[in-house]
Amino acid sequence: MRALARLAVATVLVAAPVAAVTITNIASAADDPAAVTVLTDTFEDGTSDGWAGRSAEVLATSTTVAHGGSRSLQVTGRTAAWQGPSLDVLDLFEKGTAYTISVWVRMAEGSDNARLSVERRTGGTASYDQVVGNTAVNNGNWVNLVGRYTLASDVEFLRVYVETSSSTGSLYIDDVAISYVPSLPIQTDIPSIKDVITEFPVGASITGAEIVTEHGQLLNKHFDLVTPGNALKWDATEPTENTFTYTQADPLVAWAKANGKAVRGHTFVWHNQTPAWVFVGADGQPMTATAEDKALLLSRLENHIRNVGAKYGTTIPVWDVVNEVIDENQSDGLRRSNWFNIAGLDYIRTAFRVAREVLPTAKLYINDYNTNVPAKRDKLFNLVTQLKAEGVPIDGVGHQVHINVSWPTLSESKAMIDKFVPLGIDQQVTEMDVSIYTNSGENFPTPPADRLRQQAFMYRDMFALFRQYPGEITAVIVWGLADDNTWLDTFPVTRKDAPLLFDTRLQAKDAYWGVVDPSKIGTTTTAPTVVPTTSSPTPTPTVSSSGPPTDPPSPTPSNIGSCSISYRVTGSWQGGFQGEVKITNTGTAISGWRAGWTFTAGQTVAQLWNGSVSQSGSTVTVTNAAWNGNLATGGTASFGFLGSWTGSNPVPPAFTLNGNACTTA
Repeated sequence: MRALARLAVATVLVAAPVAAVTITNIASAADDPAAVTVLTDTFEDGTSDGWAGRSAEVLATSTTVAHGGSRSLQVTGRTAAWQGPSLDVLDLFEKGTAYTISVWVRMAEGSDNARLSVERRTGGTASYDQVVGNTAVNNGNWVNLVGRYTLASDVEFLRVYVETSSSTGSLYIDDVAISYVPSLPIQTDIPSIKDVITEFPVGASITGAEIVTEHGQLLNKHFDLVTPGNALKWDATEPTENTFTYTQADPLVAWAKANGKAVRGHTFVWHNQTPAWVFVGADGQPMTATAEDKALLLSRLENHIRNVGAKYGTTIPVWDVVNEVIDENQSDGLRRSNWFNIAGLDYIRTAFRVAREVLPTAKLYINDYNTNVPAKRDKLFNLVTQLKAEGVPIDGVGHQVHINVSWPTLSESKAMIDKFVPLGIDQQVTEMDVSIYTNSGENFPTPPADRLRQQAFMYRDMFALFRQYPGEITAVIVWGLADDNTWLDTFPVTRKDAPLLFDTRLQAKDAYWGVVDPSKIGTTTTAPTVVPTTSSPTPTPTVSSSGPPTDPPSPTPSNIGSCSISYRVTGSWQGGFQGEVKITNTGTAISGWRAGWTFTAGQTVAQLWNGSVSQSGSTVTVTNAAWNGNLATGGTASFGFLGSWTGSNPVPPAFTLNGNACTTA
């Protein structure tokens, strides 16, 4: 049985086709009270409700199993994995609207991976957009495939379909729902970010969905430049050898040119999103570190850069030439990717050399994440120093800055920038976002108000830091336009995140005010505080390769001979301040620590990271986090916090560690 509503939504025509954007495995938009449901199919009336096979499959309602009610839709007679139930949504979907598609799936026998996708055609050419990737299904239970899809171009054919990854067994679908949350008009009475931040351009990464309707208006109002998030990567531009396509990138570049925005290229070389054929040798086997395979790989690399680089020429004046090549856990600091295993450092040398030949006036960058982590920062610094000494034309370092509300500290971020200043190269913040989550175990139904406020403080402090380096930081790019389209919805785990400056309905958040006017933090209407699903957050890097231990060690009985504690106020504003504390153990080794002090002017700690805090009156006690509790002789641990004060903000006169008095540093 179907309930169907067709709603007229204003559309904006674009001159060229634009790829649709998909976000996989998110919470249903129907959970939002503002959501509008446009289709439900329950199959209770005994019909297929318009669903049909993609080939010669047979579709019929069945009472054998059902997710809800007594009927489902059974699909039999499949002879290929791509065959499955399909629904025409051409007259249902309006361009520029993000639809949440939810389908319950179950195998009739055995198990497989199921996918939810969209097929669209323009000018007779078919394109396929994956809404939900491989998801394990079997014959024992129902599995919900739910994801968000935005059509960003005019098409002549549009169908949603379910397929499997390998088997051709029969399957069932049931309780299909499609909904959307209407966009609100963008706020035109607030300052444009690009008009407030004048020390460097501020940009956003985009897909085709960000240049139409209200999204395009928001992008145009606030940002100086754009980065195609995926449209210039290898899989999008050269999916098969020497066959180049720019159907995803061209509309984004054309929009930028028409609206006076600069474009930043991302990326020529990466270990991800590189088609498998790139690493297949002339003999049809996976490449190894032979001279023949290395030569073939480097020739493919050169051909790719010459074609893609020449396609856009001076239209794209800045490029990430190589991306994420550092692994700080390797003694030489180099990621053991296929590129490195086959060609060694020569793939990086070749990429920069060819890029300089093709783009003689472009700024050429090496880009990486977690560069605020000292080990990774230093390995990247060593590599850049070596390559520049060899004459490799590296013009700049890109710091991705994928961070969270409690990590990193401001001093760590400052050290990241300061490290590269002596090299005399440009630095850019290339992919910034601030997750509301501090570990992979948390999952909030709605963003808690305290996390959004903490996020605003992080944006405030980071942008204030960047603005102190107008000659060194030459651009800051936020990795997304608004919370309705963020990669963090599916990484590192599937859950709804809210890491950007504008919310899912394109309205300014406290994070926006943290960048534009921090005095207005707290004036934005936010969701009520929600208790997280885990007991206590453990601040860790969002893109860390390995997490900390699950539980912090309990403090051992204090038997240390001495300790030293330094306390610094790293930032201060009316009524609030940021502090940083460093503990040095100068006695015997301890497992688990407890630091304490007493405020003398009524100060209070509001939020703390890299530890857990309690305050009783003026007495503050901080215990270690899961990963920093063991202190060898001479070992150190640091934590930071946000506090409030009135009148004065003196440094506490005395500190203790595990009950012992410490000297102050």
